[in-house]
Amino acid sequence: MTAETSQTLDRGLKVLKLLADTDHGLTVTELSNKLGVNRTVVYRLLATLEQHALVRRDLGGRARVGLGVLRLGRQVHPLVREAALPALRSLAEDIGATAHLTLVDGSEALAVAVVEPTWTDYHVAYRAGFRHPLDRGAAGRAILSARRRPMTDPGYTLTHGELEAGASGAAAPLLGVTGVEGSVGVVMLADAVPERVGPRVVDAAREVAEALR
Repeated sequence: MTAETSQTLDRGLKVLKLLADTDHGLTVTELSNKLGVNRTVVYRLLATLEQHALVRRDLGGRARVGLGVLRLGRQVHPLVREAALPALRSLAEDIGATAHLTLVDGSEALAVAVVEPTWTDYHVAYRAGFRHPLDRGAAGRAILSARRRPMTDPGYTLTHGELEAGASGAAAPLLGVTGVEGSVGVVMLADAVPERVGPRVVDAAREVAEALR
């Protein structure tokens, strides 16, 4: 800790991170042990976080992340979208296909930013807000590939006709961005994705990841 930081706020944020990493919640004693502070401090931290709906406690006394974090989370998408747009524009213009940034939203893939090329005669109409299962389409499959191989670069994923007849997709996962799980990709009207597209998508995903760090 430095003179410019708040110890109490630091501990409160650590509580939220610890709770976010468990599906079953944590007791006051467990949080006390993990934080290395006494139970009284933990009670005060939880009471403050509960007032802001960032933490809730069940009937058994286990603390869990509260619904208040959803209100904060809604503001993340616009920030992520803004950071990703330059790389997406470059990708769309270079490939001549619709480029997109897709993030995980529950059990689905959600397109949060879409850029269409300006010079093509036709391209796939793909809109921000479009949802689909994670196990269908290049964007979702790229995210799942990163989950299976989190310590390595999973490269890119290619699909054809899984979300729209006649359309092919290529996507690469975002890697090394804390708190963000997603992918960058393109969708095009083609029977197969040209060979150069996959590596180009990987480069774009790397650019977006760097902009988000």
